[in-house]
Amino acid sequence: MGLRQWSRGVQDATFGALYRRNLLYNACWEDPAVDHCALNLRTDSEVVVITSAGCNALDYALGNPQTGEAPRRVVAVDANPWQTAVLELKIAGIRALEHTDFFAFFGWGHHPHARAIYRSHLRPQLTAPSRRIWDEHIHWFAGLRRGDTFYSHGLSGLVARSVRGAVRRKPKLWKALNELVESHDQERQRELYDSLVEPLLFSVGLRWVLNRQITMSLLGVPSEQTEAVKGGHAEGVSGFVRDSMRAVFRNLPMHDNYFWTVYMRGHYTPHNCPRYLSHEGFSRLKAGLVDCLRPVTSTLTSALHTGVAEQPSHLILLDHMDWMGHAQPQALAEEWQAICQVARPEARILWRSGAPETPFVDACRLPDGSSTVGERLHYHHDLAQQLHRHDRVGTYACFKIADLRA
Repeated sequence: MGLRQWSRGVQDATFGALYRRNLLYNACWEDPAVDHCALNLRTDSEVVVITSAGCNALDYALGNPQTGEAPRRVVAVDANPWQTAVLELKIAGIRALEHTDFFAFFGWGHHPHARAIYRSHLRPQLTAPSRRIWDEHIHWFAGLRRGDTFYSHGLSGLVARSVRGAVRRKPKLWKALNELVESHDQERQRELYDSLVEPLLFSVGLRWVLNRQITMSLLGVPSEQTEAVKGGHAEGVSGFVRDSMRAVFRNLPMHDNYFWTVYMRGHYTPHNCPRYLSHEGFSRLKAGLVDCLRPVTSTLTSALHTGVAEQPSHLILLDHMDWMGHAQPQALAEEWQAICQVARPEARILWRSGAPETPFVDACRLPDGSSTVGERLHYHHDLAQQLHRHDRVGTYACFKIADLRA
């Protein structure tokens, strides 16, 4: 075994250990506003989504922002029980709490009575695996130290807290960032980013940290996806992140970009938060829309084969195929076989990737030998490229929209 292969094996083992034993994502890192433009959800829609932190599953449950039509069911699937536990806690909070208390938990990220509310109102609604997790970790919401919120915990929260601490030690940078994210003036936003934020933020030290695989693993990025990013950018991961931030921070309004600002601040605000945290969104979910959600701890293939998701009309696969395509090609083929067998004819499928293109998806041959995945898909390239330019996250190299051929 060569040194490079040995190193890759160690990195993959580290990622696997972190993934199985920890919360990776405390907030979703995909823009549901972009997704909705591609999904066109209706009242008969059956949605399957990779859970992550559950923010987007709740957003899909709220339905089409344009028409108000909400789907019949949203099945949120994740192999990591910690991610299921986050969504279960949110669902329990929607059912049991008023908006003020719910926003304290998941908006501000801390509640002075978190333990008591958990014991009396939230814990009884959870499944046994989620109870075990939150019995030991509900203190993440207790705010025991200044600036300590739920969004400072989990692996992505650990990275965000470290970066936030480093930025705070540069007063000019911290001041510029705060002004930038509050600005409603696009020219002023660009000026702040070009003159202060980028030059002060992307130091040699930060570039070194971003180019380490351990940092990417803490952010939920396996080595396969890191290699895909490196392959698409001459300056590696740090250059990709810089260019991604440049596109978002210069060209898109930041005052409502809750993806980046939650990690900068350590919390959401009532005017800059996901739809499920807004007073209107919370009220609609509490009035009954939350009941369409079904969190499942499982692989997507297993969920489809066991009937948890019956004839989905929409599947949102996030970016998990980036590592499956290289590390588990047979599992990826089996997943697509299950999708083709179970999903409705012309089901719409969305995914993202750290690579500029995903030829490993098209080339994947279904285990029954009938075709490749690419032969079963009809792509909407122009729509995907148009929507991708408006994505408020901006850290994926491509966005794909495809329909299963009938």
